[in-house]
Amino acid sequence: MTSKGQDSENPLSSPAGIVPASSMDVVPLRLESSRVAVLIPCYNEEATVEKVVRDSRASLPTAHIYVYDNNSTDATAAIVEKLAAEDAQVHLRHEWRQGKGNVIHSMFRDIDADCYVMLDGDDTYPAEYAPELVGLVLDGQADMAIGDRLSTTYAEQNKRPFHEFGNTVVRGLINRMFRCDIKDIMTGYRAFSRSFVKGFPVLSRGFEIETEMSIHAVDKNLKVREIAIDYRDRPEGSDSKLNTYADGWKVLRTIFRLFKDYHPMAFFGVIGALFAVAALAMFIPIFAQYMSSGEVPRFPTLIVATAFGIAAVLCWSVGLILDVEVSKHRQLYEVMTNYHDHIERLLSSRAMPTTGSDTASGPAPGREHD
Repeated sequence: MTSKGQDSENPLSSPAGIVPASSMDVVPLRLESSRVAVLIPCYNEEATVEKVVRDSRASLPTAHIYVYDNNSTDATAAIVEKLAAEDAQVHLRHEWRQGKGNVIHSMFRDIDADCYVMLDGDDTYPAEYAPELVGLVLDGQADMAIGDRLSTTYAEQNKRPFHEFGNTVVRGLINRMFRCDIKDIMTGYRAFSRSFVKGFPVLSRGFEIETEMSIHAVDKNLKVREIAIDYRDRPEGSDSKLNTYADGWKVLRTIFRLFKDYHPMAFFGVIGALFAVAALAMFIPIFAQYMSSGEVPRFPTLIVATAFGIAAVLCWSVGLILDVEVSKHRQLYEVMTNYHDHIERLLSSRAMPTTGSDTASGPAPGREHD
C-alpha cells in the first residue's frame, strides 16, 4: 500500500502498511453531508442487479446509485429502469462501447461526487462494507480504498478453476515490479476520492481496468488502504463474463505495458542488458582469437556483435530519455492535483449550503452515452 502527502514515514516500511492518522492534514467530510455515488457496471445481470441496488441503498441511504448497462441482452436494463421509476436516487445509464473499461471511462467522466463506490452487479460483494470504504476516503485516509477478497473467503467461495492462481500471479508480479504490497489487485469493490477519479486516465477497455487502477495508484504515490471483506460466489443462474485465459492474457499484457510506461529505464535497461550480454558472448571469443593470432576470421559474427552492442546502447539511451519524461509527468501530476484540491477548497468555502448537498450529481436523467 502506498501513501501520498508529506508523511515522513513510508507505510511500506511498517508491517501493517497503514498510514498513521496523525499524518493526515485533510479535513474529514461527513458521510451524511457528502455526495456519494455508487457505480455499478452491468452486463446481463438480471438475476442479481435488483438485490445489489437495494442492498446499496440500504447501506448508503444518502448515496445515488448509478447502474450502467453495457448492452445487456437480458432484462437487466428493464429491472433497473423499474427501480429508477420507484426511487429518485437510482439512475440507469447506458454505455454502448462493450467492455468494463469503457463503462468505467464513462462513469468517471460523467458523475460528479465527493466519493465514489464501485462494485459489480453480480452480488459477489456484500454492500454492508461500503460505509467503511467510504469512511476511509472521506476521512482523508485513502485516495483508493480496496475491498480485499483474497484474505478471507475467496478460496472457499470461488468455484472457477485457475482464478485464484491467476490472482496470485498478478499480485506477485505487480507487487514485485512496482514495489508495493497490495493484497487484492483485481477486486471490483473499491471506493475512490474525487481527485483519484478525475485524475485517472482510463486506457483499458476490458477487465484489466482494475489492474490499471492499482498500478496508477502505486505509481502516483496515492494513499491506498485495504479492508478484508467476505466474498460470495455468484448465485444460481448468474454466469461469469470473465474468460480465464483471454482476459488473463490481457491483464498480463497490461502489466508489462504499464511497467514500460511507468518505469522505462528498468524496462529498456533489461532489454539493453540482454543485447549487451549477447554482444559480449560473441565478441569475447573473436577478441581472444585476435590477440593470439592477430587475425579476425569471423567477420559476420563480429558485425552481429557490434550491432547488438549498438542496440544495447540505444535501449539504454531510450530508457534514460523516457525516464526523464516520466519523472516530469509525475511532477506535473502532483502540481495539477494540488492545484485542483486548492481550487476545490476555495469553491467549497465560498459555496452556500444547498438542500441537495448530500446527493451525488451526474448527467441529466435522460442522457445516454455513446
